[in-house]
Amino acid sequence: MLTIGTIVLGVNNVAAATDFWNSALGYVPREPGDDTWVTLAPPSGPGALLSLMLSETPVQDHPRIHLDLYAEDQGAEVERLVSIGARRVDWDLYPEDPDFIVLEDPDGNRFCVIDKSDG
Repeated sequence: MLTIGTIVLGVNNVAAATDFWNSALGYVPREPGDDTWVTLAPPSGPGALLSLMLSETPVQDHPRIHLDLYAEDQGAEVERLVSIGARRVDWDLYPEDPDFIVLEDPDGNRFCVIDKSDG
């Protein structure tokens, strides 16, 4: 049986991406990284790992794979993420009543903040 061990994002600057994703998720390096690779992990206990890999591949406007981040207070989380360097995306594929907001990290990797509130 297989399980997903790590989600890998290509980035232009591993140190800057580490700073952003540490601030966004509170994840910390699992072991010392370098200029080409680092794996971030939840600070306490199990959870998905996020590796950041140096890449020169251009960012896709409509990526085939992306992160969905769940939020109890979507608006507050979007504002917090923007305040630490995320950018809003003028997403052309929103449905009529979306429960998600598309952002991009400082490297341009797109991700969604999903509204998981009860209301």
